[in-house]
Amino acid sequence: MTTISSTAAQPGSPAAWGGFVRLLGSSIQTWANNFATYWVRREAIKTLEQLDERALHDIGLPRCHIEAAVNGVTNPDLARMQ
Repeated sequence: MTTISSTAAQPGSPAAWGGFVRLLGSSIQTWANNFATYWVRREAIKTLEQLDERALHDIGLPRCHIEAAVNGVTNPDLARMQ
């Protein structure tokens, strides 16, 4: 008796779809995290830009270095006022 296997005609396995869904989900999560980080940084920059010169001086941040400080640029000269 001859047996015919029909495995070639079956749709993709659930494990393959699971990998695709995980990849898609991680891409969306990465995008969402990046967007949230961008939004929080923009809000921090807006808040710092609203401070007057005296308040900025008190925290040791010249106005021209606000964006660099919020973005985490590590430069010892940022702490020095000109």
